[in-house]
Amino acid sequence: MSTLGNILWLIFCGFWQGLSWLFVGLLWCVSIIGIPVGIQCFKLSRLYFLPFGKKVVHGGGAGSCLLNMFWLFFGGIPLAVGSFLNGILLCITIIGIPFGKQCFKLASLALTPFGASIEYA
Repeated sequence: MSTLGNILWLIFCGFWQGLSWLFVGLLWCVSIIGIPVGIQCFKLSRLYFLPFGKKVVHGGGAGSCLLNMFWLFFGGIPLAVGSFLNGILLCITIIGIPFGKQCFKLASLALTPFGASIEYA
């Protein structure tokens, strides 16, 4: 089921959202200071390309909290708004509701990506 969900996800919205995370990661990697943030963006872009069958576990410590606050102001809000709007559009139809729920889950992850790890469900 997760394979079919991932294929349909790529067709409807996952490809563009994954590309946006790759682009943001490349922008962060331009500076030496932003490389850790860019690497996290690359990790999350893999999740955005194929989210079904994976679970996000939040954790981390004070360093993750500080990076999340910094991230929120310099990149998290546009990515979260994009995922949220995609989720609203997908929830218009009954078939799109599971994909919309994935968008909402990924929108919350876009606000606080540091300290989160991805596990297979």
